[in-house]
Amino acid sequence: MEEMKELEKESKQTNHDLLHEALETENLDKFRTEFLDMHPYDQAQFYTSLSDESRSIVYRYLSPEEMADLFENIEIEEEDYESLLAEMNPSYVADMLSHMYADDAADVLNEINDEQAVSYLTIMDDEAASEIQELLNYEESTAGSIMTTEFIAIEANETARSALQILKREAPQAETIYYVFVIDEEKRLLGVLSLRTLIIADEDALISDLMDDRVVSVPVSEDQEEVARKIRDYNFLAVPVVDFQNHLLGIITVDDIIDVMDEEASDDYSKLAGISDLDHVDKSPFSAAKKRLPWLVILLFLGLLTASLIGRFEETLSQKAILAVFIPLIGGMAGNTGTQALAVAVRGIATGDLEQESKWKLVLREAGTGLIIGLTCGISIIFIVYFWQHDIMLGLLVGISIFITLIVATLAGSIVPLLMHKMKIDPAVASGPFITTINDLISILIYFGLATLFMGYLL
Repeated sequence: MEEMKELEKESKQTNHDLLHEALETENLDKFRTEFLDMHPYDQAQFYTSLSDESRSIVYRYLSPEEMADLFENIEIEEEDYESLLAEMNPSYVADMLSHMYADDAADVLNEINDEQAVSYLTIMDDEAASEIQELLNYEESTAGSIMTTEFIAIEANETARSALQILKREAPQAETIYYVFVIDEEKRLLGVLSLRTLIIADEDALISDLMDDRVVSVPVSEDQEEVARKIRDYNFLAVPVVDFQNHLLGIITVDDIIDVMDEEASDDYSKLAGISDLDHVDKSPFSAAKKRLPWLVILLFLGLLTASLIGRFEETLSQKAILAVFIPLIGGMAGNTGTQALAVAVRGIATGDLEQESKWKLVLREAGTGLIIGLTCGISIIFIVYFWQHDIMLGLLVGISIFITLIVATLAGSIVPLLMHKMKIDPAVASGPFITTINDLISILIYFGLATLFMGYLL
């Protein structure tokens, strides 16, 4: 496996060297031969590695249609789209966007400023501009915003023979041909037909007899996460998008859903880490700091609250200084346990698994988990402290504190995201750092509250 990867890497590097050489010598034929022989993803990788000067040559060597294939596979930062498009002639960009699938073109235009997007739409082919504009009107992160309008739909009264002719004619423009959607004269969705069924059917058979009318569709306003869940659950290659009257508006293909899942996972992970956008790699430390500071400032003030709480138990600490040694231990255990429970709850909400069971089941399960963990850790620390400090009362104090703290921390980690979800707030914002800091406060309060009660036995 490693040898294959190494050979693939060497082959790719050889291709890149040949392409660079062709650009330097301005050998158009050699560049086109090597470049167009590559997979569009590899083309995009090579393109993004070029200097501004080299890219200006590429625009002369490739047609807008060829550049469209490249841009459908490109992976760049949002702010780089504007600068890349600005390098090209506006009419070249408009032509390129016209040759892209409407949903991909809409994605590109969503990444640039409105004024620049409108200028491209104005000089674009009217039909293509209309399709793209329609997608841009849908709310971001909904089914409408990620669907494509390049699909194959056939009326129910057609025969298999005529359907195959339609399929052959429209296939070059369609994003996928594996599903053929069946509509009536009013373009309402009636059913779906697989390519396999159509190929093996009798040529005179009616589409209405061949189709499966148990078609699963999604509303145009459906959240993209729900769409992703539906495609995952049903193992679809594509799902139709309909309006409130069941008119077929477009389809969402599995490759678009993979991008959505990647985007949503990155977004949730960013929030769990207390960072606004983990997927974005900042080139400037100032830009990175600007995104991280809001959460950290909030946590700083919560940390001051923790410090203030410890200060209130100054008298307890002065009577038994050894108590300070166990503050990081109890706080750290509470934070880690709370974060684990948080991750389970957020994942359950994100994947939809919690919809299939009572949320209270999760809370009770986590409470039981916290009880077992707390009991195990509490008993362990009692013996450790006793053999270390030769003080059974101190061991009992620390053990009971950990026992109670871990139960409370586990419950907090599971209940907080569930409450946020109930209030229609993204549960991922109950980030790891936030839960950790809250559990620090709780653990300090429990520890020093018990220490104050135990003080007569500790002295």
